[in-house]
Amino acid sequence: MTIAERYKAVLDYFSEKMPVAETELHYKNPYQLLVAVILSAQCTDKRVNLTTPALFKAFPNAKALAAASSDEVFTYIRSISYPNNKAKHLTAMAKMLTEDFKGKVPSEVDDLIKLPGVGRKTANVIASVVYNKATMAVDTHVFRVAARIGLTRNAKTPLAAEKQLIKHIPEELIPKAHHWLILHGRYTCVARKPKCSECGLQHCCIYFKKNVR
Repeated sequence: MTIAERYKAVLDYFSEKMPVAETELHYKNPYQLLVAVILSAQCTDKRVNLTTPALFKAFPNAKALAAASSDEVFTYIRSISYPNNKAKHLTAMAKMLTEDFKGKVPSEVDDLIKLPGVGRKTANVIASVVYNKATMAVDTHVFRVAARIGLTRNAKTPLAAEKQLIKHIPEELIPKAHHWLILHGRYTCVARKPKCSECGLQHCCIYFKKNVR
């Protein structure tokens, strides 16, 4: 199977089996999603969704969050991983968002990564989910799943994986493909013991061919 054939098989499968694929983070506007994605680093979406309602009620917009101290924010996110650092990132992010971007979440990755607490992965998520841009956020799930299936080869870093993925996935499918790979990694192609017997990608997966068959 060529790389082009493998990509086609994977994309065709997900298009049929998972026509609707969206982030599992709960949000109502770009500001809320940005906060949620920052909080989700090394933390489950489930835990973030339990935490954000009270946080958003207390700080409904960037201006309100910018006026808060990191200690105040910490009290709302103490159950999240690395709450001290994330509280500092959130207040600093909100100040820059208010002062430099008039409270509006920017659409360009280069602008987004200027914000404290926002790395390339987070920036790509916002650009993709909010603005439907052809950006591929590579988290641990995407990195693992893409390598196992054989969509990426010898990609040593998330950036290397990102470049390979966007090279082969049609631009209009990139925003959705990001969610396909994340959800597949979260529920089927799990880290410790992938559920290969339940997977519909056996016919095109390098991992299955080498380790299961």
